[in-house]
Amino acid sequence: MTILIADDHSVVRQGVSLILREFFDDIAIEHSESFPETLSMLKINSYDLLLLDINLPGGNNVTMINESRVVQPNMKILMFSAYDEDQYALRFLQAGANGYLNKLSSEEKIIDAVKVVLGGGVYTDLDLTVYSQDSNPLDSLSNRELEIAGLLVKGEGNLEIANKLNIGMSTVSTYKGRIFEKLNVTNVVSLAEKYKMYIA
Repeated sequence: MTILIADDHSVVRQGVSLILREFFDDIAIEHSESFPETLSMLKINSYDLLLLDINLPGGNNVTMINESRVVQPNMKILMFSAYDEDQYALRFLQAGANGYLNKLSSEEKIIDAVKVVLGGGVYTDLDLTVYSQDSNPLDSLSNRELEIAGLLVKGEGNLEIANKLNIGMSTVSTYKGRIFEKLNVTNVVSLAEKYKMYIA
């Protein structure tokens, strides 16, 4: 069994490698630090599993899944992220990943995730039965809320948005509060992360 761990943090790659080597006897593990390097290695070697960081330098979120599969269609892909599963897992599973694993998971969960994915299953801690296959948190926003969310993500402030949309600053603040509540975020950085996941 050959696994490629694609993550830009050496301590993460080394730590996961140690965990996997302790459990699996016949295993070969290789590392990559960026998505371009990952693609280059996929073109040269055959892998059973790609453990892929969703924030890998040079990559663009869910599009990395399809780009990797173009090179190796039969390879299993397990997403590896520090982001909460309830916010991001479904998006990546819908894009074709075989599983989504949080980086804070226990050693047992890491082993379990690899076993499930390599065995042909789908791994996530989410109860997928509570999600529709078309679940998109941005669908809960009104057209105006979605418009303002987009402007916030672009870095525009309340005053700029108020002037651009010809509405009062208090109205912008009200919309902003609704957007944060509906998307379960507390700041613009978190809003941007979620927004970019679900906007094609």
